[in-house]
Amino acid sequence: MNDQSQQIPSKEQILSFPRFENLPLNKIVVINTLEQCHEISEELAKATLLGFDTESKPTFTKGEVQTGPHLIQLATAEKAYLFQVSPEILNFLKPFLENTNQLKVGFGLKNDLHLFRKKGVELHRVIELSKLFSSFGMTSPLGIKNAMALLFQVHFPKSKSISTSNWAKKNLTIPQILYAAADAYAPVLIFKALLDLNLIPADIIKITTELGINENKSPN
Repeated sequence: MNDQSQQIPSKEQILSFPRFENLPLNKIVVINTLEQCHEISEELAKATLLGFDTESKPTFTKGEVQTGPHLIQLATAEKAYLFQVSPEILNFLKPFLENTNQLKVGFGLKNDLHLFRKKGVELHRVIELSKLFSSFGMTSPLGIKNAMALLFQVHFPKSKSISTSNWAKKNLTIPQILYAAADAYAPVLIFKALLDLNLIPADIIKITTELGINENKSPN
């Protein structure tokens, strides 16, 4: 790998950057029925690279058991799918989440592995992006906001009020929908940018070659 050592932009610099251009609402699908799942099943099955994230209703009381994830986000470079979790929808998603022919990329996924295992789902071919920035001189994991600033010089807003909102409710707000979609869409752009820069570790490159992901490196 090439040495791309450089500083993470400061908070002030990040705020001065252009705002991240998220997917438009008409490219974000909120799914809460099996019928909707079956409607997008074929297009989801064709994706070899998926951005991946989850959201859970926060727990504020000591001893309160986490029942999430309540929302599962999958995204391509063109579309985001937000699945409001039920036993039936989780059962529909299980083959995708366990599929070794689909690469899932995201940030902060350690807890997701634990939550899914408790629900009988073993995540396969999941890549934690926060640890792929050592070639930039980063010795600690990098969050999605700083990764977007470093690679694209854009401001990727992260609202604490939205992140800690109730993700288990039936009707998500527009800010929740946009926030959730961005957290799955951005990892696709980040992974492809690292791929274009030849900064993906050899073991992951082997997987992308097997799946044909690096045949077309551009995210567009």
